[in-house]
Order: sequence, then structure tokens, then C-alpha cells
Amino acid sequence: MRVSPPSSAVTPTAIVSAIMAKILSVVGKAGTARLLDPLSRALLRAGVSPNAVTVVGTLGVLVGAFGFAARGHFVAAVLIILVCGLTDVMDGAMARARGSASRYGALLDSTMDRIADGAIFAGIIWWYAGTGDRWALAAALICLVAGQVVSYVKARAEGLGMSCHVGLVERAERLIIVGVGALLTGFGLAWGLPASLWLLAAGSIFTVGQRMWHVRRHEAAGEAV
Repeated sequence: MRVSPPSSAVTPTAIVSAIMAKILSVVGKAGTARLLDPLSRALLRAGVSPNAVTVVGTLGVLVGAFGFAARGHFVAAVLIILVCGLTDVMDGAMARARGSASRYGALLDSTMDRIADGAIFAGIIWWYAGTGDRWALAAALICLVAGQVVSYVKARAEGLGMSCHVGLVERAERLIIVGVGALLTGFGLAWGLPASLWLLAAGSIFTVGQRMWHVRRHEAAGEAV
């Protein structure tokens, strides 16, 4: 479904989606993992490696982002990305079940996550660049950059021997917020995705500052973060 260029008003629905995102990200992953256990075991018996599942899932996200979101087919894009995103739960469970969890597997998983996230927002940027909606385009660009920085701050802190397990808007929240907005726009509520993008942009910028402050405060106090 192609949609007209949306407005960028922030709405109560977008705010509710942010709150729901935090709740769903906590309880959803564990429940999904249990539901996918039979499929994970079947793939292992068939000789499919967790790393292969990771890569295939990312390729599917690329199809959803560039083949559908970039053309304004947001409902189809969300459904494809949702299905492919389940591999992010499965690959880790498969590696643990096979007893083959490795640092390379963790690196591959994180790298594919960054590629998938970038592709999603790149697809949205492509769409809004074509519609001429500069405000929505600006919000999507901020989300793309700030989302990568959110992940980088945590990774860099851990690389320096510190942990950074704080964050208002982490990866799960980012995907849920933009997914809710895309569905709203896909079903005819043109303001849905722009509103979610601006909400996400603000939340991502806040999270970068939150993580930086967390590390600085604890280092200054001479505490383990």
C-alpha cells in the first residue's frame, strides 16, 4: 500500500508505543524463545548452524527494508522484518543448545544487527526522500545516526573494561517503536511513522547522553560501572 506524505505531529499513540516497547522488550524475548525452541532444535538436527541463521535473518531484513519499506509498502515490510527478526532470538538459543557459543558468533550477531538496523532506517529515508517530507526525512536520519551511537557507546565502554547496562531506548525499543509507527502509516494513518521517528530520535539522543553520563559518573566516583 502506497501512502501520501505524512505529517510529523507527535501523538499520544506514539508516546504509548514507547511505553509498550519497554514492556514488550522485557517479556517478549523469553516467551518468543520458548515458542521457537522446537524450530531451533529441528534446524540443529538438519545441520543448520547458528551463524547461518544469523546471516539469513539479516538478508531477510534487507529484503523487507529495501524491497518494501523503501517503496512505501510498510505493512509488508514490518511483517517480513518481524519474521526475520525472530532469528535474532533463535541463533543464540541454537548456539547454547549445541554448546558452540563463541566470541566470533557474538561478533557476527552484533555486526548483523548493526547492518539490519541501518538498512531499516535507510529504507525509510529513501521513501521520505522521494515523497519530499523533509521533517520525516530529518527524523529518520537522526534515528539512523543516533541508533548506531547508542550501540557504539555501550560497546566502547565494555571494550574499556566497563559495563553500560542502562538505556531508555535500546535496540528492541527502537524496532518496536518504528514498527508500530510503520504499521499505523501503512494502514492509512499518515502521521504514525513520522511521529514514531521523532519520538525515537529524541529517545535515542537521550539514551546516548544517559550512557555517557552513567560511565562518567561511576568512573569519577572510582566505582565499577
